[in-house]
Amino acid sequence: MLKNVAAVLLDGVHPFELGVVCEVFGLDRSDAGLPVYDFAVVSAEGPSLGTHVPGMTVSTPYGLERLEEADLVAIPSAGRRFGAYPPELLDALRRAVERGARVLSLCAGVFVLGEAGLLDGRRCAVHWRYARELGIRFPRTRVDPDVLYVDEGPVVTSAGTAAGIDACLHIVRTEHGTEVANAIARRMVVPPHRDGGQAQYVERPLPAARCDTVGDVLVWMERHLDEPVSVEELAARAHMSPRTFARRFQQETGTTPYRWLLRQRVLLAQELLERTDETVDAIAARAGFGNAAAMRHQFMKALGTTPNAFRRTFRVRSAA
Repeated sequence: MLKNVAAVLLDGVHPFELGVVCEVFGLDRSDAGLPVYDFAVVSAEGPSLGTHVPGMTVSTPYGLERLEEADLVAIPSAGRRFGAYPPELLDALRRAVERGARVLSLCAGVFVLGEAGLLDGRRCAVHWRYARELGIRFPRTRVDPDVLYVDEGPVVTSAGTAAGIDACLHIVRTEHGTEVANAIARRMVVPPHRDGGQAQYVERPLPAARCDTVGDVLVWMERHLDEPVSVEELAARAHMSPRTFARRFQQETGTTPYRWLLRQRVLLAQELLERTDETVDAIAARAGFGNAAAMRHQFMKALGTTPNAFRRTFRVRSAA
């Protein structure tokens, strides 16, 4: 189980991405019964590092030796200095993966993982602006410029800025379950989950329309997950044609109505499996899957496990 987390400082570290890792893994939330991590910020290049923000420096007493005990090593964005990353850092990252630790990159931090050879043969995410550059530099990786984050075993990569929050919460959810991840998200006042496959918000201006958002429809959908619904019905609720509604839904959420609804149903089922003793059949009905077989199929597609196996795993972890 994830207990020890280290964030790596490189010269020119981006404060937001560093702050995301500190916010998710570095704060003591034991008053709410949430996990407390042994967290440290680790210098890769000396005791004091200047960021690209004028008048600001970041310092830490920890060096790269601290990575040897970390369960998760996070690399916040810090520019793309090909061939100039400390060899000691690249060696430490490789050793971390070899001994079973996870590594996480936020935005351009993925270039560090590429230099360490950890992207070879793996699919990865990056901010859409850097996707072509990353693919040219590391041709043995499969760059996906359209998603928020990618979890490829021990290597997790995320796109720009807020996508780092999604990736961090994804790791928490994987390790501790939906209830813990949602509680941390509530403390951070951010959405509890955006699916990794959701599209990045690139330059995609919305056409002028009477309705500026599908937010009211999203709220209704979330409150009626157990009911069958069609795009035509949702479009009528939003006072749009089905075609216009589907287009605007994609533009504003980065996914289709079907995928959004399916993911919310899986999330609800995860929460009910963790914190209730309801049968799988009852949960399948409450979450809108209709029956246990259908829910099992979607769980395998989305999570790579069955509802019963998920329940056993996170009941044990919650007890621990």
